Amino acid sequence: MRVVIIGAGEVGFDVARTLSLEQHDVVVVDTDPTVLEQVAQRLDVLTVQGSGTSIHTLEAAGIREADMLIAVTAIDEVNLIACMIADRLGVPTTVARVRSDVLGRAESVLQASELGIDLLIHPEESTAAEIVRLIRRAGATDVLNFCDGRLQLVGMRLDPGAPVLGRSLRELAAELAPLRFRVMAISRGFRTILPHGDERLQRNDQIFVLARPDEIPVIARAMGKLEAPIQRIMILGGTKVGAQVARQLGDEKNRQIKLIEPDREQAEQLAEELEHVLVLHGDVTDIDLLVSEGLGEMDAFVAVTDDEESNLVTCLMAKHLGVRKTVALLSKTAYVPISQAIGLDAAVSQKLAVSREILRFLRGRHVLSVATVYGLNAEILEIEAKPRAPIVRKPLKALKLPRGVLIGALLRNGQVEIATGDTQIQEGDRAIVFVTPDQLAEVERLFDNR
Repeated sequence: MRVVIIGAGEVGFDVARTLSLEQHDVVVVDTDPTVLEQVAQRLDVLTVQGSGTSIHTLEAAGIREADMLIAVTAIDEVNLIACMIADRLGVPTTVARVRSDVLGRAESVLQASELGIDLLIHPEESTAAEIVRLIRRAGATDVLNFCDGRLQLVGMRLDPGAPVLGRSLRELAAELAPLRFRVMAISRGFRTILPHGDERLQRNDQIFVLARPDEIPVIARAMGKLEAPIQRIMILGGTKVGAQVARQLGDEKNRQIKLIEPDREQAEQLAEELEHVLVLHGDVTDIDLLVSEGLGEMDAFVAVTDDEESNLVTCLMAKHLGVRKTVALLSKTAYVPISQAIGLDAAVSQKLAVSREILRFLRGRHVLSVATVYGLNAEILEIEAKPRAPIVRKPLKALKLPRGVLIGALLRNGQVEIATGDTQIQEGDRAIVFVTPDQLAEVERLFDNR
């Protein structure tokens, strides 16, 4: 497959890296020659300098032979125009990253499909949804939904005093029976482990558990995580992400939410819009203000300003004052693993949210969703088994799946089943699969009938 990527920022680079590793033909277009030089040095891709809105630049990138165009620059108009040109030139699939939600509204005069855009990605909405999931799961570092919310993948870091340390996964499963769950992956230092039953849990392991949402609290308590409800929340920053988080959480009963915004006009507007949220105007870097407004009494603190250093510092201050759950919005994806090492509970990245959406779309129609977790060298696929696909022929233990592939659960006729060696996948089943990058093609072959 030939893919043209407009924009060589962190999102464009991440998508280009993933596609080039899978042996696709990738061309990266950007106006900045320095950035393109860095891309060319680090990735096996072609680069073209110029604007994504220029037909000459797109011709130089081989747009007429492309199977897909992905526009992920920081400018909405560039992304939209690039997709429109690509559609007119016959490119089968176009993807645009946009910050404005105008095209996504039902009442909009223009719809994305009318502009020739197959997938429209709103990074703020995806990021806000991730933060809300993290707040609802107090002990989690990551929360991902699968199978229309019937399954959750929850990341948890094992504290030094966790009661499960030293136990094997087989022992843990026996102790927690009849709960049905699967530890799908372990992030240990810089290694990603897709574990077997004999793997023993160690201090500071970050484990990823797949289970039904109603069973997650019991599993979390067994891991030594407090799952008490979060009622008092302070949000720093009235950005699109902050407003969306406040709106979703403020609609839930018994929640007390304070939002602090430095711009007076924006604060006044949000105060009118957010009926159940107390909006305050103030300097987000003023620690005395945060403390006087009850920072130390909060159950959770969410920092989503445009200044990621302020987000980090204020979250650390909140943790020092005893706040149970801290979440920071970070733009540099390299900061995400560092944030937990220095004491934050969770970090989210808009760029990572965009990458997840694009990867899901890239995997094909039988792949229903794709998730990635920063620091985990694996993708999580929700994939449908096609008729006559190799995966439907035998029980899992007889298939001799390659190392780097782990099937965790499946959805059949609306019912969730945690996978075991005796599980036999049937056509139409939706399976949750952890897979390392080198085995992606093999997994798609197993579930497809081509």
